[in-house]
Amino acid sequence: MSHILTLTTFAPTIGALAILLLRFAAGKGGEEAAGKGALWVALATTLATFALSVVMIADFDTRLTGFQFVEDQAWFSVVHYAMGVDGISAPFVLLTTFLMPICILASWSSIKTRLVEYLIAFLMLETLMIGVFTALDLVLFYVFFEFGLIPMFLIIGVWGGKNRVYAAYKFFLYTLLGSVLMLAAILAMTTIAGTTSIPALMQTHFAPLAQTLFFLAFFASFAVKMPMWPVHTWLPDAHVEAPTAGSVILAGVLLKMGGYGFLRFSLPMFPQASMTFTPLIFALSAIAIVYTSLVAFRQTDMKKLIAYSSVAHMGFVTMGIFAGTLQGAQGAVFQMLSHGVISGALFLCVGVIYDRMHTREIAFYGGLADLMPWYAATFLLFTMGNVGLPGTSGFVGEILTMTGVYGSPSSAGTWTAFVSASGVILSAVYALSLYRRVMFGTVTNPKLVGILDLDVREVAIFTPLVVSALVLGVQPHLIFNFTDASVAHLVTTWRAAVGG
Repeated sequence: MSHILTLTTFAPTIGALAILLLRFAAGKGGEEAAGKGALWVALATTLATFALSVVMIADFDTRLTGFQFVEDQAWFSVVHYAMGVDGISAPFVLLTTFLMPICILASWSSIKTRLVEYLIAFLMLETLMIGVFTALDLVLFYVFFEFGLIPMFLIIGVWGGKNRVYAAYKFFLYTLLGSVLMLAAILAMTTIAGTTSIPALMQTHFAPLAQTLFFLAFFASFAVKMPMWPVHTWLPDAHVEAPTAGSVILAGVLLKMGGYGFLRFSLPMFPQASMTFTPLIFALSAIAIVYTSLVAFRQTDMKKLIAYSSVAHMGFVTMGIFAGTLQGAQGAVFQMLSHGVISGALFLCVGVIYDRMHTREIAFYGGLADLMPWYAATFLLFTMGNVGLPGTSGFVGEILTMTGVYGSPSSAGTWTAFVSASGVILSAVYALSLYRRVMFGTVTNPKLVGILDLDVREVAIFTPLVVSALVLGVQPHLIFNFTDASVAHLVTTWRAAVGG
């Protein structure tokens, strides 16, 4: 299919327009009927988008290092509507379309107000997220990257918790501030290179000073988006206040845009600057892994604990990306994909008991394994994946990133690998402590008596996530087959540029 990427990217927008027409057709007083219909339209749209991405993946040639399914049409001035995917971006497109139907199902009974607007926001967000991973023009990438702030801002600010407005503004301002610097860098790069084509910019050799300035400008945006320590403080607030599906897509996809940006822009376009700042990034990553793991252990809110856990796991990603080794880069990509599944599933697990009890306080619970055995088993699997237990997808990414960092050409690689290894132990401490306090012991809270186990809809939500976490844990080549050629080309090109 010649326009498969355009169809995949804008299919959710078509669904959003269909929901809008459905709302207008329902007329005044027809909000409830329109909301029920909109849920089915949103689910059908996200499933169709997932099917389109599967068609794209099925036709993807894993032997090629360049971009595939390329569409390129002049837009205005030097800017083009250019789309394409390679072995790095294609799996992220699939991850996005895979998680979206799950988010719609998770919202089926939990969103009570402005349901039509909520679903439109999610569908528009899906278009913008896919666009980030498929854009081959720098300006087009920036448009998708920045406009994604708007629907997420609304999802948190309108349908979030009691402090939702504060969390939404904090999320928006943090991410926007870093992106202003990236915009200035984009304008300067376009002036120097005379093009906004990402493949062309990858072949452009910028002067050392320009590389340093551009690297720092892009780093400001991507570091906040990951988020890296110390610009991570917006994430726990955003997760705590966001609705369950908002937390899933925030942890599952939006955080990955920072890591994808490092792989797509920082390494290939500014190789010397990347090498110069590698020790700093290693230090920030090591601090993030240890510090946020310790902070996670002291949390009383389940969502906040998982949010800090996400920051720690993104520390493995950043150190793997800048390790300058094939194992490190492969591990970073795999870790992002695995984290998208496991962290999203953990937020869904919290959402299950929050929908029943309307509290996320750890102290409120205890003994749920006796009352909700299927839920306890599901939560245990994803807790083990979050810890990095062999046999789950969480293990593969962590061990590869640490191996890659240990073999890094940077002199800071060895101590970074040792410090990050302590993060694996710390993650076991806070994750298993959470599980013990919530699931084991006697039921001392009478309000928990009669709590229901997973229903059919929730089983349907968790089943594909369980299968993904286990299959990727024992068959990681399913991902490596797609990423190997592109990642190897990226690392080889980068090391040649820095003389390594």
